[in-house]
Amino acid sequence: MDDKLHRFLHDVSGVEPPAQFTFPFHYVPHELCKVAAAEVMSYAQNQELWRDELMAGKMLGVLVVKDADGALGYLAAYSGNLASNGNNPYFVPHIYNLLEPQGLFRTGEAEITEINHRIEQLENSAKKRELKTLIDATIAEHKSEENEMLNTMQTAKARRDDMRAAGVTPEQEKQLIKESQFQKAEMKRLKKRHRLTIEEMEQRIKSQEEEINHLKAMRKAMSEKLQYQLFKLFVVRNARGESMDVATIFERRLNRLPPGGTGECCAPKLLQYAFLHGYKPMCMAEFWVGQSPQGEVRHHGHYYPACRSKCLPLLEFMLQGLDVEDNPLITPSIVGTRPDSLLKVVYEDQWLIVIDKPIGMLTVPGKEKNAISALEVVSRMKNAQCTMQNAQFQPQPNYELCIMNYALFEVHRLDQATSGLVVFAKTHEAQKKLRLQFEERTVSKTYIALLDGILPEKEGTIDLPLRPDIDDRPRQVVDFENGKQAITKYRVLEYRDGKTLVEFTPLTGRTHQLRVHASHPQGLNCPIVGDMLYGTASHRLCLHAQSLSFNHPVTGEAMRFNSTEKTHQDMPDAFWGAL
Repeated sequence: MDDKLHRFLHDVSGVEPPAQFTFPFHYVPHELCKVAAAEVMSYAQNQELWRDELMAGKMLGVLVVKDADGALGYLAAYSGNLASNGNNPYFVPHIYNLLEPQGLFRTGEAEITEINHRIEQLENSAKKRELKTLIDATIAEHKSEENEMLNTMQTAKARRDDMRAAGVTPEQEKQLIKESQFQKAEMKRLKKRHRLTIEEMEQRIKSQEEEINHLKAMRKAMSEKLQYQLFKLFVVRNARGESMDVATIFERRLNRLPPGGTGECCAPKLLQYAFLHGYKPMCMAEFWVGQSPQGEVRHHGHYYPACRSKCLPLLEFMLQGLDVEDNPLITPSIVGTRPDSLLKVVYEDQWLIVIDKPIGMLTVPGKEKNAISALEVVSRMKNAQCTMQNAQFQPQPNYELCIMNYALFEVHRLDQATSGLVVFAKTHEAQKKLRLQFEERTVSKTYIALLDGILPEKEGTIDLPLRPDIDDRPRQVVDFENGKQAITKYRVLEYRDGKTLVEFTPLTGRTHQLRVHASHPQGLNCPIVGDMLYGTASHRLCLHAQSLSFNHPVTGEAMRFNSTEKTHQDMPDAFWGAL
């Protein structure tokens, strides 16, 4: 009997299994996953041995499967290690156990640790400190000698000037010039001696620095070699029964080494165990337990997508052979669909156009080839209208002029999951002037958002600097040292059923600014409803760009636009209807 395959403790006979497997990078957890997650959390919180470590913050995951007899069950996993162990009871094991005492990682780590110790000794050696102190003292001594020489030269020059003023013979003038030249030459010779002395002393330090740099280069090469060797040992399977090591997967897809920690997340562990034991994956979910890590936004009990930097290439291989849900971030083609049913044109003149973007539509074309953008939809709409109008002209329509007239240029963006107002420019000059207003923060924007929780303060300001999470894009993290300033004002509009409707006024325009400021513990600590990156996934992100104000890029006129689709009054119902 497999002790890693757990049967549901709760009755799930009335829950219909999903028709397709979870798309792991954007999903709403299936009911079976929610039940499994609750049971795993209950088990984990009762384990005294590592409960404190778990509650300090850890990502857990569940994979609902069918066994050979078609019976439902689930597997559980944790990311990384737990209690310095990669193979705890109840949870599926690592794909490859890095912590094996005599394994490649341990032996390689010991060699690299020895180099680290040598580098540390050289960098902090008493000899090096004494030499640096001696250099500083010598420089000060040299400066004193040069100042003394300079004073002597200035005194001599004053004497020569007095003599010349009193009158000197040609022979005396020659002697004065010779004296001046000699003193200047002496100063040059003194500075040269000083420079050579310091260079000799610095060379002794440089020799140590070169040895340190050599050791660091050796450490880097050893680390990369060890990492490559380890990832060759991480051999994963897919639903077709094919196998491939992690290093090869990343080489073929991205032509680089995998980042550290690849293969140690929940999703690949769960799928690997299922494939090796003949279980059929049905659905999957990952959820956070415990405190949020510093800088990041993770809420206890909330579900999160698989990370992209480590898991995207890996899962693209492992999911081959499974019937996986379509990527919901790729919207269907607009062929056969009236463009004006997808978005509304709020305002248009010969220099700009303001549109009301629906949820699920990109602002501008992205990496996904099949995903449509608001820019493309508006361009097609306008070019179609122009073509119909030009068709009336003879001898033939001016299609080239039509396309030129309706070329659109990006000014700013909304997240794909955010609905509301976006402005595009029709000329490069208008684009330049509008962007400048955004950069100088003279554009006013307001958003309506539904937050998962009750805000105690009716209004306030959030000031948390942000930067991209380089290991898990497009997520952003709070970073007070390296982040860029991000400021948001908020005002409560309504409370309802444990949720808060707020108006956001961002004073800066950082990526995911409102989403992070709402969810971060040092912000409002109330994620936006439906925010799968920083809160809990739902059928939509309840964030809407309500109003937009700026000065016209050509006329200078003050322009203000409000969303044609939603108002402050009906926005709550629009959000609730999407949940």
